[in-house]
Amino acid sequence: MALGVTRAELELWKERVIAGKIAFLTHYWKDERFPGCKTVTKAGCADIEKLIKWGANYGLKPEWIDYKHYPHFDLFGDFERRILLNEGQLQQYNRFYA
Repeated sequence: MALGVTRAELELWKERVIAGKIAFLTHYWKDERFPGCKTVTKAGCADIEKLIKWGANYGLKPEWIDYKHYPHFDLFGDFERRILLNEGQLQQYNRFYA
């Protein structure tokens, strides 16, 4: 469940992923395996080769791609913050980290 995002934001992310763009969606998240992480960013793209190449720029491994529904990397912790800033996703960064 994505908490802290609107249905419109979720639908826009899906549209961008399907269109083959690298798309970002940050939402609140809780997983006991990752204490201290309160958010996750889904970096998705239906063009798998494009997603793999993009991820390689950040040291993300292809086997980390979640293929369920919409192909994406789950970013959290320092990776998440650094990538949001590097990709110019300031609105999402400020919304969840400011």
